[in-house]
This record gives sequence, C-alpha cells and structure tokens, in this order.
Amino acid sequence: MSELFNEKLSQLAALRPARRTRGSAVEDERERPHSRRDITAEWAVLADLLGAKVRSNRHGEHLTVRRWHAKPEECLPLARALSVLLPAPLGTGVSAAELAEDPAKWLFLDTETTGLAGGTGTYAFLVGIAWWDAGGLQVEQFFMRDHTEEHSVLLELSERMAERPVLVTFNGKSFDWPLLETRYRMTRSIRTPVPAAHLDLLHPARQLWRLRLPSVRLTDLERHVLSEAGPLDWSRRGDLDSALIPQLYFDHLRGDGSAPLATVFRHNEMDLRALAALARKICTLLGSEVQAPSQRSPERAIDLYGMSRLLGRRRDARAQPACAMALDTGLPAGIAHMAQRELAQMAKRDRDYARAAAIWEQMAGARGASVAESAIEACEQLAIHFEHRARQPERAAEWTETALRQLRAATRLEPSRARRLEARLGHRQQRLARKGARLELSS
Repeated sequence: MSELFNEKLSQLAALRPARRTRGSAVEDERERPHSRRDITAEWAVLADLLGAKVRSNRHGEHLTVRRWHAKPEECLPLARALSVLLPAPLGTGVSAAELAEDPAKWLFLDTETTGLAGGTGTYAFLVGIAWWDAGGLQVEQFFMRDHTEEHSVLLELSERMAERPVLVTFNGKSFDWPLLETRYRMTRSIRTPVPAAHLDLLHPARQLWRLRLPSVRLTDLERHVLSEAGPLDWSRRGDLDSALIPQLYFDHLRGDGSAPLATVFRHNEMDLRALAALARKICTLLGSEVQAPSQRSPERAIDLYGMSRLLGRRRDARAQPACAMALDTGLPAGIAHMAQRELAQMAKRDRDYARAAAIWEQMAGARGASVAESAIEACEQLAIHFEHRARQPERAAEWTETALRQLRAATRLEPSRARRLEARLGHRQQRLARKGARLELSS
C-alpha cells in the first residue's frame, strides 16, 4: 500500500506546474547542470524519431507531428445516414445532421491521457486530430513535453475546431471531450470551443455489432469489421497496451527517456485512422438501401438485425425490411425471437395489425425454456389484438388461457416477474369472462 501511495505522489510531483519567474531557467541550470540539458536532448531524440516540429503560439510551445495517409479514403456522409446518427433538430433550428453534411467540417479527435479516471487531476498530454484532405486523411498530433505546454496545446486545438466544428470521436462524449472541457475551464484564459455537432461512433457501433462481437472496442472493430473487406493499410503489430500509456509519460517527465513515447504517437495515429475508417463504414452502411447479404450466415443476419435496431430508434422506414431480412437470412434462435418481437412491434406501430398478429402467432407456437417468456408475451399480445382490434372476445379468452398455461409451465422466469404476469393475465381473463356472460345474456 505504501509503495502505491509513493508512486501516486511521484506522479503528482511530475505533473506539478513549473514556476515561471524571471531568471528561473538560469537558476535551474546552475542547480542542475545536467538535468535540463538531458531532457532537452531527449526531446530532440523524440522529435527526430517522429519527424516532429516545435510549434509556438501566444501561450508557449509544444511538439507537433503531421502525416497524410491515402487510406482510409474520404467519406461523403449522406443525409439519411446522418439523420440516424445525430440528434433531430429542436424546433425550427438547423439540425446537427445538416451541419455535418459537409465532410470538410469533420474533425476526428482522440486523446492520450495521464489516467482513465478523468477529473481535474487528469491531463491530455497528447491530442490527436485528423480530417479529410485531398481524398485521404491528414493526421496532426499535439504533444505537451511538460505541464507548462498544456495551454499551447489547448489553444492549437481550439483553432482547429474553429475551422472544423463537427467533432467525431469514439467514446469521446463520455471521456475525451468532458476531460478537455475541464482542462479548458482550468486555464481561465482560453475559451472552451463548442462543437457544432458531436458524432460519437461508440454508440452506433454497439447497436450494430455488439450482438456478434464479444467487445466493440476500436481494436476489435478493426479486426472483425473494418478488415472484412480486406487487409487494412496499417497494422497493430507491435502496438502497446493502452493501460501502459500513462506510465510511459510519467517516465518521460521523470527523465527516464522519451524514445518509448514514439509508440504512443503511433498508437494514437492508428486509433485516428481506425476512427475515420469506422465513420466511413457506418455512413456507407446507413446511407444505403437495405440489401440481402451475398452470403447467408448467422454473422450477416446479426449485422442486419443490429442495423434494424439502430434504424428503429430513429423511426427510419428501413428498420422493418432490415429486421425481416435478418430473420430470412438465418438468425440464431435466441436472437431470432428478439427480432420477431421487434418486427411485430414495428408492424403494430405502423397499424399493420394483421401482420403483427401473424408474427405473434408464430412466436406463440415456439417451444423451449429459452423462449418461454417470448411465447407468453406473444399470447398476451394476441389476446389484446382479438379483444380490442378484431373484437373477438372468445379468441381473446383462448389466447389468455394459453398464456396462463405456458406461464405455469415456465421454469426459468424470475418469480416477481411471473407473479406480475399472472396477475395481469388473470385480470384479463376475468374481464373477458364478464364480457362473454353479457354477450350470452344479450343474445
């Protein structure tokens, strides 16, 4: 415990702001005749490794690296894709989707930080950005060699965001951007830039692929989704674990060598390229018509179902055909029942009650402990349909009785859930019995 506490103190000491008073550099040089020259030499080694340049602005200096890549190629975001990915307009204002239609306004962002906890004690020591340029991707990275260069980095980022106000991130809404907003506020001298639109690709990626993949981390999406059409133009071979990145920066601050930081720059650059490739993949997918996959497989079917769920959240008309196509392509049993339920709900929402009832009848006939709750729900929905829509109380009573029998035979339902279902179905059964009695008397 004491070793961990001492390590935390050491990290805090490394990040302590340097005192910038007149003559302090000369005094430091006299007190530590080798340390300042050593760190300057380390900076030079790092700059040579990266092909970096020192950039200056009114807040000081920082290290800058720029590289252009032909791949991934520029993405033209279609309006129908952006309408799914970005919030709907409020009132009569311009929507975020309309602002994002110009790809020249996009700015990809990814940071490397001194920790993952966030808060005022966490710094973004490397800020990586990228944008579409000349058909490819321009990557730029800002690095604060020590704490005194943070303001310079933040000012540089705010200038880039003024040129390209549509921010594109991966988990940036929850981590990168809130952290940077905190750092801007703490400067008390640099106005916090406000993105005109913020597209975070983590959330659509989860909707599209979480049912197929054990994880939707960016590296997993690279391996299982982005590389499906062929090898990527970059390789993660030799990439470092992101959990090691903060320690490498602390080692650099303590003078233990800056050369290992070159791997951090490479890691950040690959993340930016993967982010741009993911944006292209998702925009292409959501901007096109729903099409049957060339190969029938559970993986392709699951991808179609994920697409239908994402489209369904924004009431996109393509959601229903995508869900139906996923079922036709061959979803695994457990997921198929989820898809059938959603397809029936969409048909009901579109007032296609006959189709909804046909799907529920198919679900009600399913057997097996894993689908028992879905079958009970389908029976209940059929009871509702025949009572209120078809006006056939006898059939509604039959489906209610079927639902109660299946409920009593179910073995895997959570007890409180089962009790609520039984109470609701019992109430419906009694009401239908009273309706039936009144019909007999009137006849």
